[in-house]
Amino acid sequence: MNFVDHTTILVKAGDGGDGVVAFRKEKYIDKGGPNGGDGGHGGSVILIGDSNLNTLQNLKFKQKFEAERGGNGFKQDMHGANGEDKIVKVPVGTQVFDKNDNLIADIAKVGQSAIVARGGDGGFGNAHFKSAKRQVPRVAEKGEPGEEKELRLELKLLADVGLVGMPNAGKSTFLASVTKAKPKIADYPFTTLIPNLGIATVDKKGIVIADIPGLIKGASSGKGLGIQFLKHIERSKVILHFVDFWSDDTSDSYLTIRRELKSYSKLLADKPEIISFTKVDGIDDIEVKKKIAEFKKETKLGTKVKIYAISSVAHIGTEELLKDLQKLILRTDKNNSISLEDNDGLEEIETIRVPLKEKMGVRKSWDIKKDSNYYIISGEEIERFAIRTDYSNPYSVERLYDILRKTRIYGRLERMGYEAGGDFRLKIGDKLLPREDQIWD
Repeated sequence: MNFVDHTTILVKAGDGGDGVVAFRKEKYIDKGGPNGGDGGHGGSVILIGDSNLNTLQNLKFKQKFEAERGGNGFKQDMHGANGEDKIVKVPVGTQVFDKNDNLIADIAKVGQSAIVARGGDGGFGNAHFKSAKRQVPRVAEKGEPGEEKELRLELKLLADVGLVGMPNAGKSTFLASVTKAKPKIADYPFTTLIPNLGIATVDKKGIVIADIPGLIKGASSGKGLGIQFLKHIERSKVILHFVDFWSDDTSDSYLTIRRELKSYSKLLADKPEIISFTKVDGIDDIEVKKKIAEFKKETKLGTKVKIYAISSVAHIGTEELLKDLQKLILRTDKNNSISLEDNDGLEEIETIRVPLKEKMGVRKSWDIKKDSNYYIISGEEIERFAIRTDYSNPYSVERLYDILRKTRIYGRLERMGYEAGGDFRLKIGDKLLPREDQIWD
């Protein structure tokens, strides 16, 4: 399977079902009360983190996801069926952006879910509108439309350890040696073309390790392959920096990578780092220590900094390195007051189900603008009422005008010059209202 770390998808939540107008029909009762049921809620589109995925490849070829519509209500106060949610599995580490590049979800752990498109509420049936003054309501609501969005998905792999180093520094060999990952390995640069993940076990605990293509000088400005994948180690807790023992200039190799990390991201450059020489099998210990001492002097790291020396092929020094990596990861976890696991997805938004009110001292929740043909009323709650109105039912339209009066919107319209039956029409959002003098035509 090809590695894909970004894609665009379309999501459409289900529309809410319509409420119905119905009345009881019982023997010996000429006019029974209202018993029209509410429409069902539309299904939502939900992304969920799946541990079995590490690429967005599947979403590249199926780019539209729709949830089920809610069912219409029935007589005898029967509620319409709720629409089934559409579950979309994504790799852990997937970030979701809207068309304005706002981050709306960050799937940071297995099983974490985020509602990225909410289903529409079902419309109320006429049983909902029964009152002492309105004993025979002939009003029912339409269901609300479900949200529809274009989303950009970007994958940033989540790992405890991010491997960095020059091409052919031994990163893939190390990953294959200490985990069950099977990256491509060869004795030439740029054998790693995509990120690879593996899990090493230390004292029965797992360490997730991410290997990316090797970096070169100028990577932060777009040269080489690694720049495309640096984002995959941005959220690593620890950087493991490999330096090839056989490099012509080990200190220059190390400092080149450090400059590229800093140029790409200060956050990445400031992460805790462990440095290790690789490919030391067959080298005398005295020679290794001598080269490490020269490296510390040339890089100005100081004598107290520990530099590891390993051979992944001969399994020299890898066990000690892994144990010290685990200790550093645990210290990093304790020092971070905010963990990625604190992010539980999108906050639930309570559905508005109460009548509109405008209290004294509270800023009104609606606005009115006038253009050459219309008075245009805007506001989240009043627009929702307009969406839920069944314009084919004169009782429903009459109710909407009644809401405009009760919320003082109508009085404001009259003060602005609106006249029923005049040349100007009313709009609520993008909904054109029937003329008051033609409701019953």
